[in-house]
Amino acid sequence: MRIGGLQAITLLDFPGRVACTIFTKACNFRCHFCHNPELVLPEMLGSTPDLSEEDFWKFLAERRDFLDAVCISGGEPTLQADLSDFISRLKKQGFAVKLDTNGSNYALLKGLLDANLLDYVAMDIKQVPEKYFQVVNAPVDIEQIKASVELLKSSKIPYEFRTTVLGSLISEEDVLGMAEWLSGARAYHLQHARTNRPTLNAEYHLRPNELTLSQLKEIHQKIVDKFEICTVR
Repeated sequence: MRIGGLQAITLLDFPGRVACTIFTKACNFRCHFCHNPELVLPEMLGSTPDLSEEDFWKFLAERRDFLDAVCISGGEPTLQADLSDFISRLKKQGFAVKLDTNGSNYALLKGLLDANLLDYVAMDIKQVPEKYFQVVNAPVDIEQIKASVELLKSSKIPYEFRTTVLGSLISEEDVLGMAEWLSGARAYHLQHARTNRPTLNAEYHLRPNELTLSQLKEIHQKIVDKFEICTVR
């Protein structure tokens, strides 16, 4: 595992759990508003030191009586060749595991679920299927994305879908379209994009979000009944 960062404690990322979060290096998408280019761009992966697995396991051992879960984020964790083995070790040690993913690796996600290795999954939904490239700016097999959506909707574990909304890339019509696509899912969260931090595409750094938070909340009211849980963050 290439671990590019560690958040020692979070009470928010994994509902109902006291967790830590690790951030894996490498991603197959190039989302314009991404705030973690050092975890995404190949030329930047070496710009920050990796956290060795040995140091991570030592960290967990020292906090075993305090933490009860681990969140695995990225980057895109499913690009890690040893992800299944890594999660298996976490589960054997008694930790609950949450995976953040873009849903582009259906087979691996299904394998992890079939093996009961995941306790919670958060999947990013970037756009309506026909406009996915507009946000991810990289080759994407939309059928993999669709399959992952349906897999989670039929899953027995808690899961959520979430969309980061930047008005120049995602319109109200697009949000309504995504909500229709995901309708009936357990949870869908809309995240108002902020560009105050450096973005992968420098053109979006400090660029005002053309869709205001107030407008996003108005859109939320049009879709809230489609989901068990639906929020604006």
